[in-house]
Amino acid sequence: MAKVIFYEKPGCKGGTRQKVLLTAAGHEVVPQSLLTEPWTGERLRSFFGDRPVAEWFNRSSPRVKSGEVIPEKLDANTALSLMLQDPLLIRRPLIEVGDRREVGFEVDKIDAWIGLQPVDESFREMAENLMGKDLQACAGGNHDHHHEGGCKGHEQKKTSCSH
Repeated sequence: MAKVIFYEKPGCKGGTRQKVLLTAAGHEVVPQSLLTEPWTGERLRSFFGDRPVAEWFNRSSPRVKSGEVIPEKLDANTALSLMLQDPLLIRRPLIEVGDRREVGFEVDKIDAWIGLQPVDESFREMAENLMGKDLQACAGGNHDHHHEGGCKGHEQKKTSCSH
C-alpha cells in the first residue's frame, strides 16, 4: 500500500470521497491544504506532466468563471505565476506517491498506478458504489472546482468536473 500525499481544498466534499476510496484500498492518505502549501513554480509544475496548460486549471475558480483568466490563452510560465498568486486556480487534487505526481482524480489512472480495490471485504460495497460515481465531480453545493460541463446533481449536463 502507498503513502499518498493528497493536496486538496480543505472541506471539499469531492476530495472527501476520493480520500475514502484511497483509504478503503489500504493507502495511507496524508491530506495537505493546497491553499496554504508553500509552492514553487518548479514543484507545482511537476504535478502536471505533459498535460496541456488548460488542463492545469480549476475551471470553477472565480477568476476562470468570470473570464479574467482564460487558461487556453496562457503559456506555462504565466499559468504557474498566476497559480502561485491564487491557488484556487489549481485543479484538484494534486496527488504525490513516492517520486510520481499527478493532478485530478481519474479513477482508471489511479487504479492502474497504486490500486483502488478495497483491502477488506467490508469496504467492497462502499468502494464499488464510489467507483461507480464520477469522483471528479462535486458532491453538491460547493462549486469552486474544475468544471468541464456539470456536476452530479446537474444531470442534464451529463459531463464531469475535475478537481
